[in-house]
Amino acid sequence: MAQGRGTVNKVILLGRLGADPQLKYTPSGRATVNFNLATNQVWKDQEGKQQEKTDWSRVVAWGKLAEIMGEYLKKGGLVYIEGRLQTRSYEDTSGVKKFITEVVAQEMEMLGGGKRGESPEGAPEAPPAGEGVPDPSDVSDLPF
Repeated sequence: MAQGRGTVNKVILLGRLGADPQLKYTPSGRATVNFNLATNQVWKDQEGKQQEKTDWSRVVAWGKLAEIMGEYLKKGGLVYIEGRLQTRSYEDTSGVKKFITEVVAQEMEMLGGGKRGESPEGAPEAPPAGEGVPDPSDVSDLPF
């Protein structure tokens, strides 16, 4: 094993972009992109009503991957991201120290079109978020 023996920092997300990615370049010319990714959780409450919760993750990428994301990803698009968590600090305009946790993307796969009902030519339309995900509290129809 390499450095960091006995530890793992890996994040896997499958979600939809909240806005078009923001591609920028550092003064040295290195590409960087960031965007927010929505992931949904769907379940039934005690009364049997379907509930849904959306979590937002900030994603950042660098180099060639950043350029590809900036060119091809669009708001509402379904994307698979693998990466690692990173927490960093910065000072806001008032001089107050703030912390931000983000996913540093290392791999990406585009899975579908934009908003529901929109799909690039030849690509299958992605199902609505949460559809096809089994309800973890309903074990009556599990195959085992």
